[in-house]
Amino acid sequence: MKRYFTVSSALGVWTGAVIVFLFTPIAFLVAMSFNDYKSIFKWTHFSTRWWGHMMQNTSLTSSVRVSLEVAFVSTALALILGTFAGLALAKRPGKWTAGFVGIILLILVTPEIVDGAGQLSWFVLLGGPFRTGLTPIVLVHTVFSSAVVTLIVRARVAGLDERLEEAAADLFATPRRAFFEVTLPLVMPAVLAGGMLAFTLSLDNVVSTSFVSPAGVTTFPNYVFGLSGGIIRPEVAAMATLFIASTLAAVGLVALALRRGGQSGTEIAATFTGN
Repeated sequence: MKRYFTVSSALGVWTGAVIVFLFTPIAFLVAMSFNDYKSIFKWTHFSTRWWGHMMQNTSLTSSVRVSLEVAFVSTALALILGTFAGLALAKRPGKWTAGFVGIILLILVTPEIVDGAGQLSWFVLLGGPFRTGLTPIVLVHTVFSSAVVTLIVRARVAGLDERLEEAAADLFATPRRAFFEVTLPLVMPAVLAGGMLAFTLSLDNVVSTSFVSPAGVTTFPNYVFGLSGGIIRPEVAAMATLFIASTLAAVGLVALALRRGGQSGTEIAATFTGN
């Protein structure tokens, strides 16, 4: 018994240390958004003036607008593609399933720098709209995000009781009505979780985006990365704080929706991770 408590205590301390290590940089960034000095690398005293200057930086606000537009469009596309792909994998398995899952896993495990280089060469070959505007960035983000949504939806559908759809058919529901009134509501928690992850992953993408971004089009992460070799002003930290708050709010709203749908905390965590 004594040994059990010792091991448990050690695991608790280790878990706490890992959490502190991971979240300290975020806390540092948030704190530096209230720094009066012109750089986040030196603290002088508390000030909120950079929160006002943040909206006056046109390059910064433009990059944020690009990131949000790309995130919303790519998330919508990823939800459509990933939801139907997950449904097909779970409900219509066959010889094609193993190959398709292999492609999805390949998308997820391939290094981003390899993806970016390959996508750039392909888009240059295609030319036209694939090298202008937001199209190349949206496509790159959609490919990765749709793979994530597919796995989450597939895991959810695989756990559903097929007798529910059979019961709907017995009550003379058409396949379309059974889908929208039975299957889709049951799958919606996974769709919400997949959408949240897709949106977050889009906002976080740096490497692939830097390869395919046309001239004059910069997302917020790439804008910040471009400043890493020089002075990063607290107004950037202020905008990053807004991004962090928005992400946490999105996670909270999805978790609240899942909780109201009857899922426990363990089930919500499993839905977010695709289990």
